[in-house]
Amino acid sequence: MSTETQIASHLLRSRLGKLCVALTGATADEILQKANVAVAETSLLEFRLDYLPKPAAALPAMKAWLETHGADVVVATCRCKDFGGKFTGSPSQAFDILMKAGQAGFQIIDLELEAAEKLPKDAVSRLRSTGATVMISHHDFKRTTDLDALYKRMAVYEPDFMKVVPTAQKLSDNIAMLRFLDSAQDKGSVPVIGICMGEAGILSRVLGLRSGSAFTFAAAVADEATAPGQIAARTLIETYRVELIDKATKVFGVAGNPVSASMSPLMLNTAFRRETVNAVYMALLATDVDDLFKVMREVPIHGLSVTMPLKQDVIKHLERTDALSQKIGAVNTIARMPDGKFYGFNTDVAGIVGPLERRLQLRGAKVLVLGAGGAARAAVFGCADKGAEVSILNRTPETAAKLARQSGAKVIKREQLAKMSFDVIINCTPAGMLGNKLTNVLKPEELNARLFFDTVYNPIDTPLLKMARAKGLPVITGVEMFVTQGARQFEIWTGKPAPTEEMLRVIVHALRQGHETAEGGIDPTASATKVMTASVAAEKAAAAPPPATLAPVVASAPAKGTAKKVEAPKVAAKPAAPVAKVATKKPEPAPVKAAGKVVAPIKIAAKAKPAPAKVVAKKAPAKVAVKAAPKPALKKAVPAKKAPAKKVVAKTAAPAKKAVAKKTGKR
Repeated sequence: MSTETQIASHLLRSRLGKLCVALTGATADEILQKANVAVAETSLLEFRLDYLPKPAAALPAMKAWLETHGADVVVATCRCKDFGGKFTGSPSQAFDILMKAGQAGFQIIDLELEAAEKLPKDAVSRLRSTGATVMISHHDFKRTTDLDALYKRMAVYEPDFMKVVPTAQKLSDNIAMLRFLDSAQDKGSVPVIGICMGEAGILSRVLGLRSGSAFTFAAAVADEATAPGQIAARTLIETYRVELIDKATKVFGVAGNPVSASMSPLMLNTAFRRETVNAVYMALLATDVDDLFKVMREVPIHGLSVTMPLKQDVIKHLERTDALSQKIGAVNTIARMPDGKFYGFNTDVAGIVGPLERRLQLRGAKVLVLGAGGAARAAVFGCADKGAEVSILNRTPETAAKLARQSGAKVIKREQLAKMSFDVIINCTPAGMLGNKLTNVLKPEELNARLFFDTVYNPIDTPLLKMARAKGLPVITGVEMFVTQGARQFEIWTGKPAPTEEMLRVIVHALRQGHETAEGGIDPTASATKVMTASVAAEKAAAAPPPATLAPVVASAPAKGTAKKVEAPKVAAKPAAPVAKVATKKPEPAPVKAAGKVVAPIKIAAKAKPAPAKVVAKKAPAKVAVKAAPKPALKKAVPAKKAPAKKVVAKTAAPAKKAVAKKTGKR
């Protein structure tokens, strides 16, 4: 490589952003329309010429666009089908198109390693003669192999950039990539881009920059990924904040299978940003517990939300768990303590017991739990630990009987329901969940309770919630449980009170947008201008007014037991932001515990916290303590006269400005 070429390459590198958005389209106009939108977020783009039916014919229009966008850097890619691309011609035909792309003004030409090895030896120098720099790339769509060996094969061509993209079959493949990126900085001055494809490769996509990757690739929108596992640009920028991640950034995540639809990354990253915590939270596809803990130790990962099927399997890797988690036999939260050891907790209990205790007194209450899975176990043990009389109804009686023996609950049969009544019925089955064929597990005449709680949060308004409202019952939504347990995780990990209002708003907004898309309110096909995704619009909506009356979060204390016990970290005494019961129609007041019956809660105005785009109340109201009057176990209590709820009046704050998302579109 000549000195002049080295200088030109160095100058180009100084102009590069950290995020390269890959653009595809059936025509040149479609790609250029997307480019006009994408340059508002990043100055580094990739035009996938191999997606076009006639790539050479599109180059004149692209040349004209490049001439008017001199500040932007664009990569030209024409990858053959044999190497994982869309171009059906030969490597030499693809090379001819790349030569013309260089002449048209593309600053970087992406040449596949396997193509370079089949072309004449002067191929790279000929591409440079057009004035472009050359990136030698390799894609392995099956596995992660010897990355150092690939580096040596690429170095032969003296490229300006190297791009190494294997596939992560397991989480620990990311460790191999991150180590490779660290070591590549010591091997030479050629910038290296390293990414693992596949859903399991998310760690390399989010953390690669801090390990030394020159930049990372992203999709224009989620449904236009050009490689497996590619993340939308807006998600990388707004949710993961990749450009701010550094060596001090703490890593958290939700681990299990499946996790691709999890809304925890949206909720917890919003909380980290709101409380200025230098941390990032990702969805980690994991099926092998040993592999998961290897990654936790080496990244390192400071905390995990654990979902199915790993809630029981992770226990053997933990130093300690709290007593109630020992009884339940499952944890959903792992925290790395200052001594480097992992401790386990079950915040699902807080997610169920907390909302219940804000409505009624659990000691002596009659509780019916539907189901016998992970959420049901948390509900049964949590309520029993508070002194409730718990019954279990499950379609597999043997599973219910085992849970009943372990918890001291009892099993009932379906035919008994119509003649029985309960203080609360808790649905812990997937009935009504988005994508689940099971809708209702009860008939209206079997819904004999004073309060109904559905742990399903997507959709917000489930068939069972609609049935309960039709009968005039107060309800607790799954959104409240989801936010409550997530808030408790945030507090365990950070020692700070969780920003539950923002967490609630962002989840409700995202769920509603998802519902609108499914119902046709948002056109999912008009993706050319839809760089603003639902999740980002949801984050921006965190400044909007809350959707319903909010009640303070009450974290449940660990139960006493004989097991080795560990207390969750306590947070500073500060009014916790509230969690609401959310309805898609008319919001109903959340009941609180009082003598004799369920009544509407006293509304307490929380002290507003200064934040961008958020109006702070002029004066915080005095604290009001709500005490439950002494009462017997909740059976068939004689209705008492409704005591009027006291109101705490605060000065009305100016309405918060609504976040305006671009009219774009598209757990």
